[in-house]
Amino acid sequence: MSLQRLHVAARYSEAAIFNGVVYLAGMVPECDAADIRSQTADVLAQVDLRLKEAGSNKACILRTQIFLADIKDIAAMNEVWDAWVAPGSAPPRATVQAALSDPNYRIEIVVTAAQAAMA
Repeated sequence: MSLQRLHVAARYSEAAIFNGVVYLAGMVPECDAADIRSQTADVLAQVDLRLKEAGSNKACILRTQIFLADIKDIAAMNEVWDAWVAPGSAPPRATVQAALSDPNYRIEIVVTAAQAAMA
């Protein structure tokens, strides 16, 4: 059992893999868009990329935590989420309102997934 970290910075890693489980850091928007739909799509694209790098995919997600700057955005966020989530593989999920680290962020998503070979 070895621990692997991906995209290590001074303060955090974007992903850690241990014992066939992938732990992603909180993914926040990298785009300049202010609307929740665009920010959600951007974050989910990052999740896809990080899971692929870790040998996983969205059908292998074990748990998702979604933080919204304003819970009133949940319906619009869910539209993007519902179009993205793997059919028949919707993971356990929690969605809460939270103060995010940048006032321009409307969403942050944390994912835990099994590696595809382990699923």
